[in-house]
Amino acid sequence: MTDARIDAVINFVREGSRVADVGADHGYLSIELIKSGRATFVTATEKNLQPLEAARKNISAAGLEKVIDTRHGDGLKILSAGEVDTICIAGMGGALITKILDESPEVVNAARQLILQPMNASEKVRTWLNENGWAVDDEDLAEAGGVIYEIISAVKISESVPKNFKRDSSPLKKKFLQQRAEKIRRVLDEMNKSSVARTSGKFYATKEKFAALQKEIDSLNGD
Repeated sequence: MTDARIDAVINFVREGSRVADVGADHGYLSIELIKSGRATFVTATEKNLQPLEAARKNISAAGLEKVIDTRHGDGLKILSAGEVDTICIAGMGGALITKILDESPEVVNAARQLILQPMNASEKVRTWLNENGWAVDDEDLAEAGGVIYEIISAVKISESVPKNFKRDSSPLKKKFLQQRAEKIRRVLDEMNKSSVARTSGKFYATKEKFAALQKEIDSLNGD
């Protein structure tokens, strides 16, 4: 029912949490959160009726209707502050994740942990966390369908934050960095074709980002 990406999200949830599963799709994350004991109660939200109905059927088949509440609505707008202490948003772009968080500040501010799995624009998510009083307390990488995904856990800045993250020792780290470096290299190749682009500030910033990634890769290689 779940893949490595969703399993990594589950592993960040503290035992006994009350969780909002935003964009629950077919409800697999919600079900596994209860079965694993990570969550005592899950509110599964979904704005599209077809996957919501599928989630309800799967939850019913698992006999978990009393501990998983399915709601039809957009993001966190259908929750009240304090209903959940943990918010999981997985499988969405970084821009959409930050939009969902921005639109329900009372619910977000009442939570103790955010677990976010952006499909892209992870830096946008990190910037939002930094600007809104949250600190990344751990990160991990997971591979599913040949793609490596980032999973970010964040807590209120007042909490102590460890220095070592799961992603630092992940066997996927080198491959992930290589994939990211290759994407940036392709961007640089395209920019090199234009004399205007080659003299832009963005070009030099991108070159610096590529060089920093390459340095990190080299360090993993022992160079």
